[in-house]
Amino acid sequence: MSTRVTIVDAYDSFVHILVDYVRQLDCEVRVVRRNAADLFAAIDPEVCDVILLGPGPGHPSDSGYLQLLEHNRKQLPVFGVCLGHQAIGLYYGAKLAYAEHLVHGKTSLVHHDGLGCFAGLPAQGIRAMRYHSIIVDRKSLPPCLTATATASGDGYLMGLRHNRFAVEGVQFHPESIGTEYGMEIIRNFIKSYHKDSR
Repeated sequence: MSTRVTIVDAYDSFVHILVDYVRQLDCEVRVVRRNAADLFAAIDPEVCDVILLGPGPGHPSDSGYLQLLEHNRKQLPVFGVCLGHQAIGLYYGAKLAYAEHLVHGKTSLVHHDGLGCFAGLPAQGIRAMRYHSIIVDRKSLPPCLTATATASGDGYLMGLRHNRFAVEGVQFHPESIGTEYGMEIIRNFIKSYHKDSR
């Protein structure tokens, strides 16, 4: 049986690429807007195995993602991209900050811990595409969250993982052509946390 992935669209211009990536992994994909009336129905465990919180403009506190995470209550695995990553950090108690320099359409070398969504990736790091002005403040991470990746140069947090629950996020865009191993990152998360996808 295919893994059923609900991708929550926060009105991002390139969400269709993320959808295509997940479909290439032989997953059954459902896309729902972040403010859709049927949002909670789309993440019900009866119809969904994995939640993917997509990127998008704006602040995480206005995205509806915090309410979604509260509704999910750790039932299903959650993978957050950019805005989704920030929302995960905020939901679990981290603080957000505005980056000193905007990073829009630039690649960085990202160093990672080789676990979870980064399993099997080159130990020397990967190039990743970044589009963001907000960051999760690494120093503010609560004990339940682990920093999994950082950007070379500015040192900003590029990945986080919950220590008990199937929750991970990446600040960069795995769906971008400018990101190395983007497909593998998404595949790793799904395989790590959804047993039927192995």
